Amino acid sequence: MSDSRDGLGAEVAGAAGVPVLAAGALCWKAVGDEVQVLVVRRTQHRDVSFPKGKLEPGETLPECAVREIAEETGLCVGLGAPLGTIEYTLPSGRPKIVYYWLAEVGEAAIGNSTFVSNDEIESLEWMPIDLARESLSYEHDIDLLDRFADRVEAGTNRTFAIIVLRHGKAVSRDAWDGPDSTRPLLQKGADQAASVAHGIAAFRPKRLVTSDATRCVATIAPLARLVGLDAKEKAGLSQDAWADGNGRVPHIVRRVFDREESAVLCSHGPVLPEIVHDVVTRTGAALGDELRHASSLGTGDFCAMHVSVGAPNHRLVAVETHQPTV
Repeated sequence: MSDSRDGLGAEVAGAAGVPVLAAGALCWKAVGDEVQVLVVRRTQHRDVSFPKGKLEPGETLPECAVREIAEETGLCVGLGAPLGTIEYTLPSGRPKIVYYWLAEVGEAAIGNSTFVSNDEIESLEWMPIDLARESLSYEHDIDLLDRFADRVEAGTNRTFAIIVLRHGKAVSRDAWDGPDSTRPLLQKGADQAASVAHGIAAFRPKRLVTSDATRCVATIAPLARLVGLDAKEKAGLSQDAWADGNGRVPHIVRRVFDREESAVLCSHGPVLPEIVHDVVTRTGAALGDELRHASSLGTGDFCAMHVSVGAPNHRLVAVETHQPTV
């Protein structure tokens, strides 16, 4: 498995000694039994690489990756599992770190691409993995391609994500006279919810499920508006149900596995370990540091646990966690 964490604002990229941060995706498609990848020929650099670009202020890394793919290729994609990072030194001497994800591209997205040759990107080319390996200009991109080839060989290149979102910062129990489940978000919590919405949307979730507590419903609301989905309120994801022993986490997680479509579960700190444990149980994964971190998210944080498609042998491929940029 791989693990990535963000929350760094793009403004740090200009600080002395701090790496320039960027994000992109290795876009791929299935053509019969063959897998092809997308490379870009850059106009000014006269090279062949994968699409990517620098993080902008206020962005999460997944949000940056999707935006850059759209700007450079005209493709609207949803991210799959993270593929790790590549690091290199710019001509200025500054280090640069690029975070990459996989992104499967369907024929509809290709048909709707708005790409035209321009001063930055001369052309887009789909090619088999072996040809791409010969065509890429940089060793670090070849290394990235080899990581993808390993996923293809293992049958884990196509995934769905269980995205766990902890509610934003809420009014404290001591400052609230009503039932715990009705505690509202503070302004900081509302800002956190708005901040992570675009990052979560980058994974194109198909279903949103939330605890029925006020603070969870309010946290997932910006995401629901952004992706045009209704958030299903489930008492079985609430802290009250967890405390009473009436939680429905295994049932809710099982529904995500049955559908094999990315889904968001918005819940509470004490409930997170049970969600992670259920995913671990269903995939046979070892409980490493990245999963322990996913079990202890801060308010407004989210994690994405990427699981290979293909029941009944689901495998946990990667885990990543992200923080609000506010």
